[in-house]
Amino acid sequence: MAVLSSHLLNGVDGTHASEVAVTLMRIAADGQRSVVFEGQSDQAGRFQWEVKVAIDAGYEMLIASGAYFAGHDISVTNKQILSEIVIRFSMPDPDGRYHIPIIMSPNSYSCWWSS
Repeated sequence: MAVLSSHLLNGVDGTHASEVAVTLMRIAADGQRSVVFEGQSDQAGRFQWEVKVAIDAGYEMLIASGAYFAGHDISVTNKQILSEIVIRFSMPDPDGRYHIPIIMSPNSYSCWWSS
């Protein structure tokens, strides 16, 4: 099985983004989406799940950044325009490690892949 993991960081104050809802969807060749898992980041802003990879599918990770920032007392909350972060990617190696860290703020994010 492949391993998908992330570290969510709050780009406003530099803390770990804990208890952020995350959903992984599998996208079939015909565009149909199915939920692979739903969960949340831990107190250190991390999650890690084993995924049975479908080689012919794409994946979409939805991160509920809007709900996370709405629950924090930050001065820019009323100017927040992003409700979620959507990252679409593939996992070509069914036994690979896919670590996608994300620095997020109310109106932007940065992500990258590392193995």
